[in-house]
Amino acid sequence: MKNFFSHLECGFCGEIYSKTKIWNLCIKCNKPLLARYDIESARNVFYKDVLKTRDKTLWRYFEMLPIDEQKNVLSLGEGFTPLIKAEKLESELALKNIYIKDESLNPTTSFKARGLCLAISKAKEFGIKEVSIPSAGNAAGAMSAYAALAGMRAFVFMPKDVPEPFIAECKALGAEVTLVDGLITDCGKLAAEGVKKFGRFDVSTLKEPYRIEGKKTMGYEIAEQLCWKLPDVIIYPTGGGTGLVGMWKAFDEMEKLGWIDSKRPRMVSVQSTGCAPMVKAFNEGKNFAQMWNGAKTVADGLRVPAAVGDFLILRAIRESCGTAVAVTDEELIEGSKQIGRTTGIFPAPEGGATLAALIKLKTSGWIKSEETVVLFNTGSGHKYYNLWK
Repeated sequence: MKNFFSHLECGFCGEIYSKTKIWNLCIKCNKPLLARYDIESARNVFYKDVLKTRDKTLWRYFEMLPIDEQKNVLSLGEGFTPLIKAEKLESELALKNIYIKDESLNPTTSFKARGLCLAISKAKEFGIKEVSIPSAGNAAGAMSAYAALAGMRAFVFMPKDVPEPFIAECKALGAEVTLVDGLITDCGKLAAEGVKKFGRFDVSTLKEPYRIEGKKTMGYEIAEQLCWKLPDVIIYPTGGGTGLVGMWKAFDEMEKLGWIDSKRPRMVSVQSTGCAPMVKAFNEGKNFAQMWNGAKTVADGLRVPAAVGDFLILRAIRESCGTAVAVTDEELIEGSKQIGRTTGIFPAPEGGATLAALIKLKTSGWIKSEETVVLFNTGSGHKYYNLWK
């Protein structure tokens, strides 16, 4: 398999960077860098029919991923998670086509495995020996797992009040864990000190170009699993927002490859009312989101008061004619329980938030009964055991 990764490009100012050097953010405007590909060449040899014979992991899309040599691929079987038709849920809500993309079946039981397997594989390709991350839980576990596989030292910075299973997972996987009295933004500041002092590679959300490439494979998979016809609506729980931005990127790539047409889903960003910077910025017509003061929610993955890729998230929502919705903790917990009793999936509260948003959007008439809707369950409810007592 030949790789068609060609260069990096700033998602804001358009500055071009070489793929052969280690970069974090754009040195001109301090915004995220995005991987770009020679798609004109790829479309002549990378046909969707070749996927029929490939392993059911995200590496089936190797040609459109940024790892140059296959020997550097780190894999624990991530990707190609089930897209489940939620028939009992459809009946309860009087909707016809609801699907749940169940990311809890990834390694380390969350969608974070997608991004971190790419970031750590690329770090391996560059010869990096130490990696660092601030995290609310799942990303830290995923980084720890792939760093262990690569033989790297892993440094994790987490809020001290995250559920204990997240902390235990990182320690069991060999990471050095620092618990911080504060939010993920405070963890980020402390992690940055270690990056600067010790030269560790920073794999914070959208502060390096490769995690988003793993997350974009969710878009490729949805298209493939729905026979190359995208849904009408995708509802996605948004903290750092890498998955939403990544899928929007994937749809553009697939159209240029000739795999899909120009139809796009309406992208819905879901946050908690206790931490909703994207919802606020969207409703106010802004391109950047202000720091959310006093962030608080039981869904730790949504407790992100500031996202470095805020303008990319808002751009994708608006370009898709989508929207942003905030739900209460009570609503997202009830959504989790409703998913559980109707589908057999044990969702994380972030997954429950997508159902709570769907109910709001159906009630308002924004979603019609015949439309195809994909909800994302981004992780397992097992790590949030205290919520279900």
